Amino acid sequence: MKITRRSVLATGAAAAGAVAMAPVVARSNAPRFSLGFAPHEGSFKSRGSRLEQIAYAADQGFTAWEDNEAAGRPVEEQVAMARALQQRGMTMGVFVASMPKWAQSRPVLGANDDGDRTAFLADIRASIAVAKRLNAKWMTVVPGFLDPRVPLDIQTGRVIDTMRRAADIVAPHGLVMVMEPLNTIVDHPGVFLQTVPQAYAVARGVDSPAVKLLADLYHEQIQAGHLIRTMDSCWSEIAYLQFGDNPGRKEPGTGEINYRNVVRWLRAKQFAGVIGMEHGNSIEGRAGEERLLAAYRAIDAA
Repeated sequence: MKITRRSVLATGAAAAGAVAMAPVVARSNAPRFSLGFAPHEGSFKSRGSRLEQIAYAADQGFTAWEDNEAAGRPVEEQVAMARALQQRGMTMGVFVASMPKWAQSRPVLGANDDGDRTAFLADIRASIAVAKRLNAKWMTVVPGFLDPRVPLDIQTGRVIDTMRRAADIVAPHGLVMVMEPLNTIVDHPGVFLQTVPQAYAVARGVDSPAVKLLADLYHEQIQAGHLIRTMDSCWSEIAYLQFGDNPGRKEPGTGEINYRNVVRWLRAKQFAGVIGMEHGNSIEGRAGEERLLAAYRAIDAA
């Protein structure tokens, strides 16, 4: 995932006083989803501006929202979005705290040069203020690319050390960095973190509540498959999920992933967190938005 990666894609205690909060107003016209599915800007593009899309999503029963690009938005837009979510009783999902510079194949957190690690930690420090304005608890990090000149085990040790230093920065603020593995087969060749089990090993090495992992099931299906077995094995370190079907990265039901069974499994696990709708719509316009809603109603009823 990169901060500009989707042409189709578009709560920490310390954040409580960051935005002037209005009372929660219940305006939903549809039953609330039982799981924390989180649309994003563009999911309901025909409904107007970002804030109008948030209002529409709330009216359809969604209880969360996701915005990968939030850190790059003007402060006033961050504050307005946080206020809109609070007014509708919606949880803010992830925003991107640190993402590779794809054209430069950087950062390389496991390399011999410490410069990329220093820059990564600067990104993390800068993200604290963003999280507080957004009333966000989780922030996405992707720990860069592989260095073919350095043994993988050494790179892994350096990434763990870097994530420990990052954890020391965010933990006092009650924030959680979720590391996202990306597939190398279709979308992101050369990235360091490629599977959920690999991210699990790094998180266990860091051993901090401030460092967990994001299981994006689109990426994991491409890279390794065995989604339910993998999540079960790594569950203690999974703090956030993202859905997207494969192939095509559209709404559930357009590809090969049995999201009904995934939802049944998550419900049995009593998962109460956010599930980002990290995909586009298979059909353009309002018809595609209706299809998106129907797809999530169908798997939520599983």
